[in-house]
Amino acid sequence: MDEVQKKQDAELMQLVTFSIGDEEFGVDILKVQEIIRMMEITRVPRAPEFVEGVINLRGKVIPIIDLRRRFGLEARSHDKNTRIIVIEINGMIVGFVVDSVSEVLRIPSSTVEPPPPVVSGMESEYISGVGKLEDRLLILLDLDRLLSHEEQETLSGA
Repeated sequence: MDEVQKKQDAELMQLVTFSIGDEEFGVDILKVQEIIRMMEITRVPRAPEFVEGVINLRGKVIPIIDLRRRFGLEARSHDKNTRIIVIEINGMIVGFVVDSVSEVLRIPSSTVEPPPPVVSGMESEYISGVGKLEDRLLILLDLDRLLSHEEQETLSGA
């Protein structure tokens, strides 16, 4: 094994992993502020379709985005595993509804490949790579690209 390979293996990515449907996703742990249980979400009139509404988290109003809708998947009722992952995107705090949060993983950056051109119908612009674990694949989301500039402005006005 050459020095470059050793260095790449030594570079670990720390990810929070979660699932939506049958797919498993990962996001950089440094972007995640907290993970909370589902709570009452207040609907916002004329919000984009994927915006479920807003919550009051310790005095801050945070827009909540349903990642199922964002990815064009069918809606599913929330259950005891449903979580909101609170994330900072370009200085704005946003909550993402996910089916369940799995674990915090450390994976060598050398196991991450660029996304294939077509990733299960999902817009691949959101995907920064695919992590190969022993028995499964992990889709790594690029949170900064998950919302367009216009959508971020719409949300900050919500």
